[in-house]
Amino acid sequence: MEALLAERHEQIHRTGEQPFTLVCNKDSLAGAVSQRACVFCGSRVVLYPIADALHLVHGPIGCAVYTWDIRGALSSGPELHRLSFSTDLQERDVIFGGEEKLYRALIELIDRHSPKGAFVYSTCIVGIIGDDLEAVCRRVEAEKGIPVIPVQSEGFKGNKRAGYTAACNAMARIIGTGDTAGISPYSINILGDFNLAGEIWMIRAYFERMGVQVVANITGDGRIADLARAHGAALNVVQCSGSTMDLAKIMEERYAIPSIRVSYFGIEDMAQSLYDVAEHFGDAEMLARTRQLVKEELARIVPQLQKYKKALAGKKAAIYVGGSFKAFSLVKAFRLLDMQVVMVGSQTGTEQEYRELVEITDPGTIIVDDTNPLELTSFLEEKEVDILVGGVKERPIAYKLGVGFCDHNHERKEALAGFQGMLNFAEEVYSSVMSPVWRFAMRTKARGQGTGTSKTIVKG
Repeated sequence: MEALLAERHEQIHRTGEQPFTLVCNKDSLAGAVSQRACVFCGSRVVLYPIADALHLVHGPIGCAVYTWDIRGALSSGPELHRLSFSTDLQERDVIFGGEEKLYRALIELIDRHSPKGAFVYSTCIVGIIGDDLEAVCRRVEAEKGIPVIPVQSEGFKGNKRAGYTAACNAMARIIGTGDTAGISPYSINILGDFNLAGEIWMIRAYFERMGVQVVANITGDGRIADLARAHGAALNVVQCSGSTMDLAKIMEERYAIPSIRVSYFGIEDMAQSLYDVAEHFGDAEMLARTRQLVKEELARIVPQLQKYKKALAGKKAAIYVGGSFKAFSLVKAFRLLDMQVVMVGSQTGTEQEYRELVEITDPGTIIVDDTNPLELTSFLEEKEVDILVGGVKERPIAYKLGVGFCDHNHERKEALAGFQGMLNFAEEVYSSVMSPVWRFAMRTKARGQGTGTSKTIVKG
């Protein structure tokens, strides 16, 4: 295994066994089948939950299929975002250009669906043939009177973070165009929550109980009109810093809106997030309401957590997520359940974030940036984990090894944020780890022939 990982050595760290050095923010190793996604996918997952906008993928149909309904993002109203339109570029379009096809598609879709705005995503093939998305979007915007925003998301290097930046730049073109009348001085924008399984509705309810007005959800259950007036909020509260921190920085530069980073996963981080907002505004009554809110929620869920904690104590967990911000909260959540985290990784973490992960994890914990199936399989076997927390691409790896799995990615349908989300998380981990199915998937390890890797034989 070590020979196969020679080019990846700098992106893997074992806590307590060596001085911290971890290289990140680099291109994926060619041929490694990285768990990352492309630039277009990164932009699409951020903008997708804006529910009253038209989302048109300018490229081959496969790009639209790849990202169709890519998030478990719920809407309290329109669901235009779920239709995933494409210009379906063909050979002829590649040769002669696809601008006219894009123009006709936009006109037809706007006339048919009456969206409040439109996002047009460029894909890799568009970057090659050189279609001028900016010009087409300006033309349609002038004719139809709604914002039509090009999302410059072409790219080959599997850099999902670049897609986040493209999405933030696109939203920044809408912010500042709306009326800010009626916005409270105690007001926030929620950045980086995508309303998976309705989570943002729970978070908004917490802030409303505190006496805080939410101006815009960016982007879960989002609306074009709310985006347009988001510059009137007093504070940006950023959860998924990897995907929306660029937008928070833009808004601070343009509109002097400060931002704070929070996490809604786990009891400790959820409570701290609410306290941080209350302390920012410096209002004694708001802080008192926040304390009462946290007290009530803990009294409700902590007794229910005890049965899961008793059963799961000592079990081993591995974490591999898109943004490292989730990893911090998951480490704390597993500790609350008396479980041991033996591996933590992410697709887009920064060096500082990995340093912080080293500080909060136990000696011997594997910290990894941008892993691949071969590495992940090796780590799961080496550490003899009981459950892997990841996304849709990690699920088959866990099940093939006879390991429990918890989906914490953007396709999930279970609410895991907020106080109730911690209870849901504990129940899901318990159900997976303690499932009787593992009795019929006895794992036997045998050394691989010629590769130095271990193979897992699942016996029924």
